[in-house]
Amino acid sequence: MVVLVIIGVLAALIVPNVLDRTDDARATAARTDVNNLMQALKLYKLDNQRFPASEQGLDALVRKPTAGAIPPNWKPYLEKLPNDPWGRPYQYLNPGVKGEIDVFSFGADGQAGGEGKNADIGSWQ
Repeated sequence: MVVLVIIGVLAALIVPNVLDRTDDARATAARTDVNNLMQALKLYKLDNQRFPASEQGLDALVRKPTAGAIPPNWKPYLEKLPNDPWGRPYQYLNPGVKGEIDVFSFGADGQAGGEGKNADIGSWQ
């Protein structure tokens, strides 16, 4: 019985710390993905003199756009588009609200805004 109480106390102390680390790890992964997407977009702009239009989206980094301004020097910039750590696609705006272009994740809640683990993670940070 004493062993079970000790295990319960240890679990009560350790589990909250582990859960917080999971949220931190997801936020860090999202920041890394956003930075990688921004680098690919900068290469796209160097080759094609403009960023993809919002309608073309981030998909223009993987497949040559067939609508809008067709890029003259397109090549694949990524093998595939990542989803954010919460399983949703990254968002892309051109023109951006917080910069020339914005790439971002809505965070854990999947909605704009929020604080803590629900905060948006974007290229402006």
